[in-house]
Amino acid sequence: MSAEAARVHPRPEPRRAPEPRLRPVTAPATRRRPKLAYAALAVGGALAIGAAQMAVSLASTQDSFVLRDLTAQQRELTLQKQALNDELVALSSPQALAVKADGLGLVVAGPASYLRLSDGAVLGAGRGADWTSTVNPKGAAAVGNALLVPPSSATDGEALDSTAQDNPSPTLPPAVTDGLPSPTTR
Repeated sequence: MSAEAARVHPRPEPRRAPEPRLRPVTAPATRRRPKLAYAALAVGGALAIGAAQMAVSLASTQDSFVLRDLTAQQRELTLQKQALNDELVALSSPQALAVKADGLGLVVAGPASYLRLSDGAVLGAGRGADWTSTVNPKGAAAVGNALLVPPSSATDGEALDSTAQDNPSPTLPPAVTDGLPSPTTR
């Protein structure tokens, strides 16, 4: 006999019938008790998220109040800067400078004289100024300057020195806090 024929071939096992998927319940399934640690972790996480949202909300609200205060402060400082700039323009005007010079005793000489450097000759009138000025900055011919003299507290003939001493700092317009002012009607 040959070796091939001597081998034993296994017999196929009989096939079993498939088990039915549905089976009758013999006893109810036991429910596992929920873990207390998982519940505490979930509640703690929800509380932490809520606290973080409240903190962010409060921080943004606080920032908006700070921004509002800084904007009001900037507006007030801008008004002060504008008032000081107006005062500087008024004090540096030619009329104000002429009044200050007259107050210090400076006089305006008549015609101009020039000195030629090459030979030292004096060209022009060649005489010095006397103690009377040819220009009177506070005289009747002076043009009124509203920046120099406030209309309610001074007259046209008053000097700049008295108004500068009366009003050392410019008055600012009132701050607008409750909207624009409006007349009350009935």
